[in-house]
Amino acid sequence: MSLLMPGRSGILSRTPIGTRSRALSMVLVVAALGFGGCASNQALMDQGRYGYATGIPVQWPEEADSALANELEQVFQRYEGSPYRYGGMTSDGFDCSGFILTAYREALGQQLPRTTSQMLTAGREVRRDQVEPGDVVFFRIGGKEQHAGIYMGGSRFIHASSSAGVTESSLNNRYWQNRYTRARRFR
Repeated sequence: MSLLMPGRSGILSRTPIGTRSRALSMVLVVAALGFGGCASNQALMDQGRYGYATGIPVQWPEEADSALANELEQVFQRYEGSPYRYGGMTSDGFDCSGFILTAYREALGQQLPRTTSQMLTAGREVRRDQVEPGDVVFFRIGGKEQHAGIYMGGSRFIHASSSAGVTESSLNNRYWQNRYTRARRFR
């Protein structure tokens, strides 16, 4: 059996189904693997370091000048671009909670719980309109709260994304805006 498919010259030609089918299956498997992880498809939505706002932006508190934000910014600059690695807590690779733990330890000398689920039960709940730099923001991905980052002020947060490594994103980006669930304060 064969299938009419465009060839290299754009002209339709008969191609055995098995050949195209195996190639298509491989593409789908690779694509599916890219959609898993701590921060899922974030890179598909963000453009550049700060991302771009889509839809109606949410108003976030503007306290980006705090001393805490400056300390966290220094930690971020040290690790920016470090790759994502599940269970990672070093510049060789971070997962989202490993980056938060490292940032808090280096910027504040404070120890946080190791996993996102442990962080969700610790600290103090913060209303969305009262989020401050240094608060940990949580996101629902794949049906459960499994990703987190550190709010920096002005709708920005830093995190370890499975698609981009340690990066900064905007909470007004549609991807993050639709997945935000809550924030917790640990200081």
